[in-house]
Amino acid sequence: MRCPLEGIRADNRSVASAQLSFATDYRSIAMKSRMKSSGKGQHMTSDTWTFRDRLTGWIFGRFSVYVAPILIVLGSIAVVLWAPRQFDTTGAVPLSFPAISDPSATMPPAIAIARLRDAAPTARFSTHLAETPIWFLLTPPVLTNGGSTFLDLPSRHAKTLSCWRTTPDLKLLGAGDRHGTSGEMRFNKAGFALRLVEHTPDEQILCRGTFSEPAYITAFAASGDTLKETNLDFQQGASLITGGLLTLATFVFITAIINREWTYVIFAAWLVGNLRLSANAMGFDTEWLGRLIPPDHIAFLREFTFASYYVLTATLFSELFRRELREIGLRWSLRAVQYVGCLLMAAAFTLNYARFIPVLWASASFGILVLTYFLLQLVFKVRSRAVLWYVASMAIVLVASLSEVLAAALGVKALAGGLSPVVTALSSSMLCAVAIAERVREERTRRQQVETELRKTYDVTPIGLFTLNAENCFVRVNPALRSMLGLPYEHDGTQRWADYFIPGAEHALAELLEREDSASIEIGGTADTQTEARRYSLRAIRANGFIEGSLEDVTDHSKAVERLHFLAEHDPLTGLLNRRGIEQAISRRCGESGSWALAYLDLDRFKQFNDLFGHGTGDEILRHVATRLVECFGSHVPIGRIGGDEFVWVLANAAINDAAACCRELVVALNSTPIHVDTRAFQVRGSIGVVECSPGERVLDALAHADRACRAAKRGGSARLVTLRKGAPAFEERAAEINLIEALGQSRLPEGLFLVMQPIMSMRAPAESLDFEVLLRLRMPDGSVATAAKLIAAAEDTGTIVEIDRWVLSTTLAWLRENRAMLATTCFVCVNLSGGSLNDEHFVDELFALFARHKDVVHYLCIEITESVALHDLEHTERFIARVHEMGAKIAIDDFGAGHTSLRYLKKLSADALKIDGEFVRTMCNHPADIAIVEAIITLARNLGMRSIAEWVEDLDTLRALNELGVDYVQGFAIAKPQEAEAILANDSAASFVTNAELMNYLNAQQTLHRGADDQNMEQEIVI
Repeated sequence: MRCPLEGIRADNRSVASAQLSFATDYRSIAMKSRMKSSGKGQHMTSDTWTFRDRLTGWIFGRFSVYVAPILIVLGSIAVVLWAPRQFDTTGAVPLSFPAISDPSATMPPAIAIARLRDAAPTARFSTHLAETPIWFLLTPPVLTNGGSTFLDLPSRHAKTLSCWRTTPDLKLLGAGDRHGTSGEMRFNKAGFALRLVEHTPDEQILCRGTFSEPAYITAFAASGDTLKETNLDFQQGASLITGGLLTLATFVFITAIINREWTYVIFAAWLVGNLRLSANAMGFDTEWLGRLIPPDHIAFLREFTFASYYVLTATLFSELFRRELREIGLRWSLRAVQYVGCLLMAAAFTLNYARFIPVLWASASFGILVLTYFLLQLVFKVRSRAVLWYVASMAIVLVASLSEVLAAALGVKALAGGLSPVVTALSSSMLCAVAIAERVREERTRRQQVETELRKTYDVTPIGLFTLNAENCFVRVNPALRSMLGLPYEHDGTQRWADYFIPGAEHALAELLEREDSASIEIGGTADTQTEARRYSLRAIRANGFIEGSLEDVTDHSKAVERLHFLAEHDPLTGLLNRRGIEQAISRRCGESGSWALAYLDLDRFKQFNDLFGHGTGDEILRHVATRLVECFGSHVPIGRIGGDEFVWVLANAAINDAAACCRELVVALNSTPIHVDTRAFQVRGSIGVVECSPGERVLDALAHADRACRAAKRGGSARLVTLRKGAPAFEERAAEINLIEALGQSRLPEGLFLVMQPIMSMRAPAESLDFEVLLRLRMPDGSVATAAKLIAAAEDTGTIVEIDRWVLSTTLAWLRENRAMLATTCFVCVNLSGGSLNDEHFVDELFALFARHKDVVHYLCIEITESVALHDLEHTERFIARVHEMGAKIAIDDFGAGHTSLRYLKKLSADALKIDGEFVRTMCNHPADIAIVEAIITLARNLGMRSIAEWVEDLDTLRALNELGVDYVQGFAIAKPQEAEAILANDSAASFVTNAELMNYLNAQQTLHRGADDQNMEQEIVI
């Protein structure tokens, strides 16, 4: 809000400026006048007239700013102090009278006169809030002016009044209420007046009245002229306070609306409330703007006035000193004052006047205490002039406006009538206006300080700040921006924004301004200027028709970010895409239509280069390979290095045959041209797998297919190329693996798990024992069955192998217990245990707890553990085997010979059997070396006291060879495929499953031979 004095202070500054100009230019002007003058008769020059104009303006300014206001103030003070009043009210004679109350409202006049004669007279009688009738007896004097005598009863709280002449009989002289009068009674000022006709000395007048609020009864005797003078004086005071406060309130309200200062709208409303409060104190609140208010509405209007004034005072105080009150604290007490104001407003609408007054007293007392506390805190802590002026204003209001209320409540007459209502209202309002003017000055001073600090900050900040006009021309810049862009120091507003930045910078600026957030954009400088090759961070907003913005040179930061972005998606060694970058490129291509291919390169024997010549040489070879890839396929093809010597690239919009042809050219190029590093030449070869891809394919699936094709190429030999088209078996195998992993990748065991059993046949007594191995299977949703090898591999990948092993063992033991009676010829049942489960201590504890619950069948179990798992932690394996033997189960070393066997440690493992790896068994008839290996394992097992079991026995020749080598047990398709549990229970030996007649004849012959040998040995023993 702009203070009314602000214009005067502005004039002061202009006058002071004129004075300074006058003082500095006076000598030069006078000298020019003397030089241009040749005598008294010559004409005045134009400089002389300029000097006179300035002198006249300076004199008029001084008079208007200083002389006229001082004369007005001094003249007003002199008139108030020494000038006679316009209306002489000294002719009214105050009367003393006895008064009594009539609580029952039934006292007749005769009894009232009798009681009044015994009462002590008083000049001021308090009703103490009584609304029952009050009787009082007046003895008016006979005035000497010869006119009628009037009894003036000015109480503004009088509701009804009736007067009687006491002699010779009770004669009603007049009566009146707020609706009208009769007889000699008439309205006068705020109360009533009674005209006495033919009045005699010592004649007494009996009056009966009812009053509201904390009323005081006073009486005066006056002549008609004096009564008229007092009435005019009353009206003048009412007009003075109404006109003054309404003018001030209107001015404040209009100023607040124009400047959008809502705090001063509250002040304008408070001024009107102060006016109505003063009108109530003087007794002219029965009218408003020269119009009478209906008497029936006056009581509610007064209640509403008191409640509104309370709320406005609390609100104005909180808004005016909001910043200072935050420092004082105890904000809850101000909220309590607001809640009390709401209660008081509700009481004004619901309670009658008599019940409203106690609520007003309680509310006002609480508000006065809180307001006084905060005012004292503001005085001692803040000590601003605005606070002091406001304290003075509130002190006048509290002392003057509430003095009568306190006097009525406490019965202290000294508190009543302390200050004139006119003086109270005008002085408190003016003091409050001065307080607000001081607040405006403080706010303006604070804003000027902030503006000064902002201007200093604007000039010294290292970030470029600017203002553009509607034509995008620079109208204001700070030194940092001037230095940043190379702007001239004396710019005339013709330098355009677009002259210093890349084409499209104005469009980018317009898009930034359309956004509602405080985001920034990055723009580049234009060529042939100081901003060339520079990058800037821009923020901008619209303000008052201009564009305000900031510009920061972020060239180094931008380059660093670009480098980080590059490194996030590129391989720092070769400059190609890294795994993340090539996966994003594949993902983008998967979302597009059309055929495309993915190629996967793995260098052959690259590890030898690193081992023999160092990693530096290996890095140079990788860089040369990356260069050849780019030269062969072009820079537009996404190429990435995803491993040590593995490269992947995307051939978009290429048929599989074309892609294969391009990759074959790369193979030829790698094979034909050696790579030179320093003085050495290296012949680098690589195997490439190319797969045909389709839109919508998953990134990981595409990479997995390409990797599978590349591994197939490496298995075929050096520098090979393998192409996989859609529908190839490798795709189907990969899809099956994915389905299997997804089925196992859940928190619970998948549906469809079941067990099959493959018989293990004894070569010594094939028809006398039924031993078998428990194998795991999973029936997929499409009806296919996943074998144990794929199922276990997928379970180990997904981390569910422990749960599956637990299920297999518990299911097997439960089945053995249930069918024990039908397994009379069974000596052992093999069950595989994975390495992940063996290394899980919690699982091992659960395993032995399971054995303890199945003591009756645990002796059937033969736990198979692989050779590599057994030797991984030898001490742990020894302890495990010992506990298994203690529980009555057996141990077999599975896939013996497939790993890196250490015969030195084998003697420490007290296993019961060795299962020969099937790779040796399946090919032993074709490779003599395999026969030697199998024979060595069988002999080793026999010498260590273990049984030997040969897997993957698929024909009679293999069985015959194994028998000749002395193997104990055989297992494979030649004997039987994995069987359902019902088939196992339906037979009593492993030989029962053999269906090949030739093999069956061989087994029978061998059994007869073994029986004959046993009989011969028995006869020899008898002879001995």
